[in-house]
Amino acid sequence: MTTQILFLIIAGLIVTAGLIGLVLPAFPGAILIFLGFLLAAWAEGFTHIGFGTLSALGVMALLIYAVDFIAGALGAKRFGASTRAIVGASIGAIVGLFFGIPGVLLGPFIGAVLGELSVQRNLIAAGKAGIGTTIGLALGVAAKLAVALSMIGLYLVIRFM
Repeated sequence: MTTQILFLIIAGLIVTAGLIGLVLPAFPGAILIFLGFLLAAWAEGFTHIGFGTLSALGVMALLIYAVDFIAGALGAKRFGASTRAIVGASIGAIVGLFFGIPGVLLGPFIGAVLGELSVQRNLIAAGKAGIGTTIGLALGVAAKLAVALSMIGLYLVIRFM
């Protein structure tokens, strides 16, 4: 196996880890995807993927962070969630990972509700904030995955054109 093939395999694994990282909170998924593409381009001596494509991929990686922030904020704001609810949802998402699928689905909601209750609001308002924050986080993940898949598509089209 040549070194180039080894680097391309490693690049593919980094991109895959990045995709997983887009779903896991506090994991640098967009950065990993970009670094995987950068490694792949370097492994091939930048013959197929050059500065222009890498710049576009870099902008798309930054867009992932912007989309994540905006989706979470809009979902939370729409349902009147406080900053503590958003922080609680993020912590709940991380803790939820240890409880499998139910934890991933319920963790952000429970965290947001507990965060909102810590600001002395009533249970109905906290429940609404939990729903809004969870919807915002879910829409953020969906949008991040859409941009990431667009990055992969751009890379593949340019690479194999």
